[in-house]
Amino acid sequence: MTVGVLAHLFGKMSYKDIAYKTGEKNFKHVQLALWKAFNDYDFSKPGVLSPGLALDIAEEFDKQNVSISVLACYLHFFHEDEAIRRENLERFKELIRHARFFGAPMVACEVGKVSNHTTGKEWSILKGGLEELVEEAEKWGVYIGIEPANEHLIGTAESLTQMLEEVPSTNFGVVLDPGNLVHEENFAEQDSVIKEAFDLLGKRIIACHAKDRIIGNNGKIETVVPGKGDLNYELYMKLLEQYKPQVQIIMEAAKEHQMLEAKSYIEGIRKKARYAEVKRTI
Repeated sequence: MTVGVLAHLFGKMSYKDIAYKTGEKNFKHVQLALWKAFNDYDFSKPGVLSPGLALDIAEEFDKQNVSISVLACYLHFFHEDEAIRRENLERFKELIRHARFFGAPMVACEVGKVSNHTTGKEWSILKGGLEELVEEAEKWGVYIGIEPANEHLIGTAESLTQMLEEVPSTNFGVVLDPGNLVHEENFAEQDSVIKEAFDLLGKRIIACHAKDRIIGNNGKIETVVPGKGDLNYELYMKLLEQYKPQVQIIMEAAKEHQMLEAKSYIEGIRKKARYAEVKRTI
């Protein structure tokens, strides 16, 4: 399985142009966030999508031999404003209902960052929203994928494990990005962080992301192109092949001129990990 890419890394343009650019770079699949990638229509409110539009978008990517592996929904699901929260849930549910027309098996998200003004009700509000999304996903035969990310309410492998236990569903999966689990305080122990993530979440992974991380001169963690940082990709790919061989990886944090080198870097390490895993199991 080759490495895919975030569609909006090419910029915001027509879906025909993004489909062409994706194929031109020889990516075989994309993660698609409609309102971040396309300027054909206003996807910032629910109600625009139809089976016909979703099929037409999918057809343009198919012409370039590109599939849509993940529909992404970058929204906040425990927002203090109930009207905003309700709209965000409806936007997610609209993607769930149309996922099959895009050919996408999942709709994925991070859940939202924690503000400085917490009430103590955030977890229960989020849980209620996820229960609603899971119910919709079960109706339509689609996965929802939650990605744990620093500073978000679900920010660690442990907190996502807790939510998976509280919202039990086989349609509820994990999108894993070790780069989103490391920060200044734990970067030196990143191997333990990565291993814990696979120990707790490995069997529930349905997709993965790939960025790289370094500690900058100012002591703050920074995101860089895959292959240009200090994230332990050898360990990441080794564990990924052990737990979820062939799972789709979506590359982040690369500009167009950096994409092919970064893609080759990830695929090269994954190929070695796959070969080592095959030898181990013979």
